[in-house]
Amino acid sequence: MAWSERIVTREGVRLVCRDWGGPGTPVVLLHGLAGHSGEWDAAARHLSPGHRVVAVDQRGHGASERHMQDASRAAYVADVIAVIEQMGLRRPVLVGQSLGGHTAMLTAAAHPDRVRALVLIEAGPGSGNPDTPTEIGVWLDSWPVPFTTREAATQFFGGGSVGAGWAAGLEERDGGWWPRFDRDVMVRSLAENGQRPFWDEWEQVRCPTLVVLAQSSFVPPPEADGMLRRGPVTVAASIPRTGHDLHLEQPGTLCTLVSDFLDGLA
Repeated sequence: MAWSERIVTREGVRLVCRDWGGPGTPVVLLHGLAGHSGEWDAAARHLSPGHRVVAVDQRGHGASERHMQDASRAAYVADVIAVIEQMGLRRPVLVGQSLGGHTAMLTAAAHPDRVRALVLIEAGPGSGNPDTPTEIGVWLDSWPVPFTTREAATQFFGGGSVGAGWAAGLEERDGGWWPRFDRDVMVRSLAENGQRPFWDEWEQVRCPTLVVLAQSSFVPPPEADGMLRRGPVTVAASIPRTGHDLHLEQPGTLCTLVSDFLDGLA
């Protein structure tokens, strides 16, 4: 195992991190909703020879605290700062996919002196769609849990590297394979995203930012265009033949983009 487990505790909430070690600029990897830190294993192996890499199981996810009361955006941001402080990560680059990217963006906006740069993967200010929490709840309720085998879960999630990445986030117990999160916590974690977009926060970001979108992106073109017009110094890239989970579909291509971006920060 190339990583070691590190525990960060903030206000009684236990956060579990995969510390990949490495020299150079710290990089903190943040997964999306209902995800887990293991989604970043391929990226961490690529980046850790030149950077101090830490992947976080965010609150409510994976090996971290699952049943906490506070699922606010502010709590997720405060957790990132706790990881930075308790693990001694001086001005890291925050890399986040989907909701993890949103958390990274909010952290950089609220704590500009603590973040060196951002990489937002399939993430942006959002549209404030009030139906989003309900839609996520319906999607989670469609999972046929418990899955009989991890292979069955892989196929349910689409097979290939994407299906395997999602299935790797399950745990075996009680005669089947179950999610490592509470469904209602996931829905509450998106509640604020359904209430409003976060353009004010995006405009407060000051650090260099790389935005990576899929060919079949969840980020609408007007939102992506707005990010380029209204935000910090931003480089945008799109990876062909990918969807929302492009970090699982094309980790090599993504890591090349990220590595080039990091090299340009010096």
